[in-house]
Amino acid sequence: MFKLRRVYDSFDKADGYRVLVDRLWPRGLSKEKAKVDLWMKEIAPSTELRQWFHHDPTKWSVFEVKYKDELKSKKDLLEKLQDLEKKHSTVTLLYGAKDSEYNQAVVLESLLSK
Repeated sequence: MFKLRRVYDSFDKADGYRVLVDRLWPRGLSKEKAKVDLWMKEIAPSTELRQWFHHDPTKWSVFEVKYKDELKSKKDLLEKLQDLEKKHSTVTLLYGAKDSEYNQAVVLESLLSK
């Protein structure tokens, strides 16, 4: 099972294995407090795509298509996440965005849950 959670939210043991899927480390958050098991910055959207999107909901549908297109070349990373789910049963994809509806973790979870 994949779950989504904002990395700034308080730690919960029910999160299982915690994977940060942002390219940049969250501002003002220590590694100890974040309790991240794995930082997969390579699976995050490219810098160009991230900067273009800038968490603008009006760009969501285009962002989703472009990010999925980027992920086609990262099948090994998607497989790694699927393997982690098999090993840990629960994997929480962590993101730093304030918007819980429009961020890359939402796209990742939808792909991985298929």
